Amino acid sequence: MTSSKAWLVAGAVFVAMAVALNFQAQRIDAETARADLAADRQQKLEQRNERQAATIIRLGGEVAAQRADQLSLQQTTSDLHQAHATDQLKKKERRREDPTHATWAAQPLPAAARRLHQRPAITGAAGYRQWLSGRDALHAQPSGADR
Repeated sequence: MTSSKAWLVAGAVFVAMAVALNFQAQRIDAETARADLAADRQQKLEQRNERQAATIIRLGGEVAAQRADQLSLQQTTSDLHQAHATDQLKKKERRREDPTHATWAAQPLPAAARRLHQRPAITGAAGYRQWLSGRDALHAQPSGADR
């Protein structure tokens, strides 16, 4: 019986080792699956980071282009203001130097032009309609057949 007990103990040890090896194999498989999942997530995150970096670079370029456009627009505006000021000075000089021009510039505007300048600030279509209805209406001319 000692040999059968030894065989039983050896069998139990063998079964215990087989169970332990099976358990260890399952743990290794689970860890491998987790590692694969982590590698996939890392790859996706790296791709996302690359896309975001490309977007940041593109947006940086767009911002730089907009800044350059703004500077160009500010320079153009400055040039226009300078040209306007120069024109105003030339007009003043012309008035001083040319008496005919000075007398013409001193004359009051015609009545029709003054009425155009007297128009109030209009906000919206309703205000324009009200302003038009308050003015003197134009009457239709008789047609050529009625004459």
